[in-house]
Amino acid sequence: MIPKNLKYSKEHEWVKEENGIVRVGITDYAQEALGDVVFVELPEVGDSFAAGEAFGSVESVKAVSDCYMPVSGTVKTVNEALLESPELVNEDPYGKGWMIEIEPDNKEELEELMSAAEYEEYLATLEEGDE
Repeated sequence: MIPKNLKYSKEHEWVKEENGIVRVGITDYAQEALGDVVFVELPEVGDSFAAGEAFGSVESVKAVSDCYMPVSGTVKTVNEALLESPELVNEDPYGKGWMIEIEPDNKEELEELMSAAEYEEYLATLEEGDE
């Protein structure tokens, strides 16, 4: 499941830009690889991060994985629902399982992210590597 209206990073984050604000979450592929999510660590509102920097983490029954900023920016909103119900990341990664909303520092960075088709091709190369 790779929604066409989103952009994607190689670290398996998705991005949706709306009215100058960027919503970020992890992809279906990432949540599937993690397994059952039991805890989500999110940044504070007002925190700033560079593209590629870890902004939080997701803990599953298998492992703890960092979440990386797809673009530079300042955190405007965090999804408080995940603190009480981390399983939303598994149940609805592109909807209720979103993580943060940021104000991007440089909108041009959004153009460097992958389209849905490019992300699908990228995943195919990863799966070939597993064989």
